[in-house]
Amino acid sequence: MKIFIICSKAFYDKVLSIKKSLEEAGHEVSLPNCFDDSETEARYRELGQKEHSEWKASMIRHSEEVIKKNDAVLVLNFDKNGQENYIGGATFLEMYDAFRLNRKVFLYNDVPTGMLKDEIDGFEPIVLHQDLGLIT
Repeated sequence: MKIFIICSKAFYDKVLSIKKSLEEAGHEVSLPNCFDDSETEARYRELGQKEHSEWKASMIRHSEEVIKKNDAVLVLNFDKNGQENYIGGATFLEMYDAFRLNRKVFLYNDVPTGMLKDEIDGFEPIVLHQDLGLIT
């Protein structure tokens, strides 16, 4: 299976070990946007609101193209700043695109409670409870 890992950049330190496990199980993995340079967004933000907004729009479009080339997304949703199983705005949009494109949506941990819980539940995610062996 071709899998696109999506998550907050706060979780990038966990990506490579998960990528390795997925590849050992025979999957092909696409890494999160800007994984190789996690400070890209900060640089665009420093350029100004217009530049940052244009860059953000290009990343949202780029994510859709990557999702189209994959069979599934794997959402790495860990605790962040006191929020359990955090899913940020960009990751939520990527989940929506995956759902809209009929791709599987895997969650590493449970669906977070909060304002978007019903929408995330509507994406019909497969919750792995940290067991990558459940990906089929």
